[in-house]
Amino acid sequence: MLINWEAFLQVFVAAIVGASIVVTFYSLGLRLLVTGGRPPLVSPAEFTDAITVLSDKQKRRAEKAVVKAAQKNPLSDGQKRLALVGAYACFAVCAAAVLGALLLILFNH
Repeated sequence: MLINWEAFLQVFVAAIVGASIVVTFYSLGLRLLVTGGRPPLVSPAEFTDAITVLSDKQKRRAEKAVVKAAQKNPLSDGQKRLALVGAYACFAVCAAAVLGALLLILFNH
């Protein structure tokens, strides 16, 4: 049994580069989304056997914090819009990287 080390190295490098692209652009997109005045607020799912479940009071407090943070944003409307466009572009790069990887796996074997 022979191992094709060149192919192994190609797959390793492609995986590292792809993961780096997705993580970098996703985190940059989230940062720009918050800068643009639209911080994501995801309420936690409530499970019956969960260790911590947020009460309604805690949820309202988190929503108020999001509104307060959005009001403190010193950017103009144009800058906020530009940040949102940049955030969506970063998310599009992430989606393109994942889709490209899937197409590479499906059609390049």
